[in-house]
Amino acid sequence: MRRTLVMVGFGLFAIGCASATGPRPASSRVAPVLDPAGRAALAEEALSILTDAALGADPLLKANAIEGLHPAPERVEPIVRAALADENMGVRFVAAMTVGKLGLRDSAVFVEPLLKDPAREVRAAAIYAIRATGGDADPTPLAAMLESPVMRERAQAAFILGELGDPSAVPLLRSAARRGAPLARPIEDRLARLQIAEALVKLGDLDAIETVRAALFPSRPEDLEATALAVQIIGSVGDRRSIDQLVYLTAREGPERLPAEVRLAAALALAKLGNPRGWFIAEEHWRDPAPAIRAQSAFVFGETLGPENADRLRALMGDASPLVRVAAAAAALRLTGRGPTTASVDSPG
Repeated sequence: MRRTLVMVGFGLFAIGCASATGPRPASSRVAPVLDPAGRAALAEEALSILTDAALGADPLLKANAIEGLHPAPERVEPIVRAALADENMGVRFVAAMTVGKLGLRDSAVFVEPLLKDPAREVRAAAIYAIRATGGDADPTPLAAMLESPVMRERAQAAFILGELGDPSAVPLLRSAARRGAPLARPIEDRLARLQIAEALVKLGDLDAIETVRAALFPSRPEDLEATALAVQIIGSVGDRRSIDQLVYLTAREGPERLPAEVRLAAALALAKLGNPRGWFIAEEHWRDPAPAIRAQSAFVFGETLGPENADRLRALMGDASPLVRVAAAAAALRLTGRGPTTASVDSPG
């Protein structure tokens, strides 16, 4: 579900000392100042933007806004119940996954009709939601999805099995990893294999992390989509042994400099691994002409500790693109819900 957000891949994306190629702060310490009143005001503005989008007509904005509201379960639950009956398959999928992810037990009964949804992905999300909230739903359709010739379906089934946390799925996932897909594009096959590897790692098969690590070394432009997904997975599963390679991905310069999407993904992954200094990367790109890059920069601001992160997010919440506004609001909600009202970190160097 994390790769429905506008990032490289709902999700969606991280930085160390060697990658500080941007301007350095004057002080050796930086602190994003968020006093209690400022924190509350920023959070309320973010909640307003996300709620309006979640209740709006645009399905992409609605799905992203529902995910963005995860830090506020009491706000999102009534919205999710309505979204479970939305005409858009993607919105129904995100709503069902949200029920499971947030453990909204009182809403599980509203998910049950989706077990017969016309869309296979929505049925899979319903299975996840019911099982994750303590109910009994037959997981057999997930095993069938792992054999699908549609690689998106294989990847989705793998992701859900990983989220469910049942080690009995490991043999099924290993079998799916070995099974070829003659009619699929090579990149589709590779992305699905990465998702399967992620699920295996989550279920305790740590050898599968090598499949993910191998994608951190792109040698051709066509490798970059897989690299971006691998970076996200590294952050998701907490693979600290890959930190040095993530730093290197952000630090490459000249002809070897990687696209903004990959550098921002690495900045976000590093933040999830305990290194929150990737705000330098977001600072480079938050005014990028491409809305997707501005949105990705917002996510990095929401996970890192730059001195102006809150100000940047306020600005991005007024962006011309509604997708950027939603991404910035989601990031602001995460920023305001984390830690003390001020925080200090060493600057890169």
